[in-house]
Amino acid sequence: VTIGRGLDITYQLVSKTCPLMISRKHCVFQQNAEGQWTVKDNKSLNGVWLNKQRLDPSKVYPIAEGDRIQLGVPLENRETAEYEYEVIKDEWEKIRPFLAQRSDLGTPKSSRPKRKFSLEELETCGSEGPSNSRCKRDRMSCGNEPLDRSWGPAEEARQQTEKMDVKLPSPGPSEGDSGPVHGSPVHSKKAVTVPQKDQEGSGLAESWTGLKRLRESLADTMKLKVKVQEKQTAVLNVKQKRRRCDQKEILVMEQELQELQNQLCVEQEHQQQQVEELERTFCKEQQKLEGEKCQQGEENLKEQLAQVLQEASDYESRFGLTYRALMEELNRNKKDFEEIIRAKNKELEETKEEKEKVRAQKEEVLNQMNDVLENELQCTICSEHFIEAVTLNCAHSFCSHCINEWTKRKVECPICRQEIKSKTRSLVLDNCINRMVEKLDVEMKEHRLSLIRERKEKQNVMVKPATDNDNRVPSSTYSILSVSSCDSEDSEEDSSYSESYYVI
Repeated sequence: VTIGRGLDITYQLVSKTCPLMISRKHCVFQQNAEGQWTVKDNKSLNGVWLNKQRLDPSKVYPIAEGDRIQLGVPLENRETAEYEYEVIKDEWEKIRPFLAQRSDLGTPKSSRPKRKFSLEELETCGSEGPSNSRCKRDRMSCGNEPLDRSWGPAEEARQQTEKMDVKLPSPGPSEGDSGPVHGSPVHSKKAVTVPQKDQEGSGLAESWTGLKRLRESLADTMKLKVKVQEKQTAVLNVKQKRRRCDQKEILVMEQELQELQNQLCVEQEHQQQQVEELERTFCKEQQKLEGEKCQQGEENLKEQLAQVLQEASDYESRFGLTYRALMEELNRNKKDFEEIIRAKNKELEETKEEKEKVRAQKEEVLNQMNDVLENELQCTICSEHFIEAVTLNCAHSFCSHCINEWTKRKVECPICRQEIKSKTRSLVLDNCINRMVEKLDVEMKEHRLSLIRERKEKQNVMVKPATDNDNRVPSSTYSILSVSSCDSEDSEEDSSYSESYYVI
């Protein structure tokens, strides 16, 4: 589907305000292989706009329901363009009555068959006015020679008039129009192209003035064409009444018609020259404006580049100031941290010295404690720290196992040689030794634990009933073992009371 102001298109648009706003073949609507409608700008002067965005020439764009399509640009005194449409999707029967008649469905004028009218019909046509006579003047047929000679110039004038409709652009409504002006949608290849968006230039103002004068001249030409048509109608009417009119009047009227035709041809040539001159002026002004736009674009780019460089310089200066301030702050913080580190190091050294002192004191205490353990809390029989310390009646202390083994041979104190009459468990001494051993190293602890386990195993073996020994043990020895066993049981139960046994 093609749209424009030309004749060989589907739908013809003739602008009333600006005839040159729409190109001859402005745009093309077409369905693609997928069935979707597309629009293409056919290199039009004022462009095609889809949703406020101008389309690139000769490039296909898909359209959908709700899209807004604008042909041309708005004039200076208007906010919207003359031709603006919205894409809708509805049934064909509903929208068909609102569609314009297609321009490509009619047949050319040259191929229409001519219809013959009678004299009465011709008289009726003449009485209807100039407009009706123009559309029917080529349908009359006469047989006599005067009418054929007179019809030749009239037909030639009609053809020249129709050529003017094709060559000259439609002037559109203007202040100088005094009669009805038929705006033809057909223009020559040299038709004037007026870019609406360049009307503000001073050079284009002069071109618009020339265009206004051309419109006035076209209006005069149209008036002259009307006069020629009226004259042709009058000639036809006179020829119809040739029997009642004088031949001289016919010749005079034909001469006037010829003069009008010559005047019309001269006016047409003059207007054609004006059109060509105006077109050249427009082209020059357009090239000039394009050059100015390019120059202005370069200047804008230079200004933008200078602005960017200035912003970069400002940013660099601000960044330099910020960097220096940050470095100063970092230096101050570094000094503060160094002072704090020195103070912490000093405190750490003092703490280390104190720890060394404490460690030395601790070692000294441990050494003293070891001396005490070795000298004062050591069994004279096994030379080990007391294990289940037992105090005799003579106040000497020994290990429970050691003194039991000793009494098997002698019933007297190993130190003072007094007779052993009683043995008493010393829990306080055991607890003191255990507390002191906990402060010693692991090796000493393991050694003491191994001794305790070993002695307990031996004690369990010795505490068997007397019947198992086949009465081989003397009664005195058995009594001592019994006492020792009782003492051992009392020590395991942590009893605070221990009985004294006497050997019988």
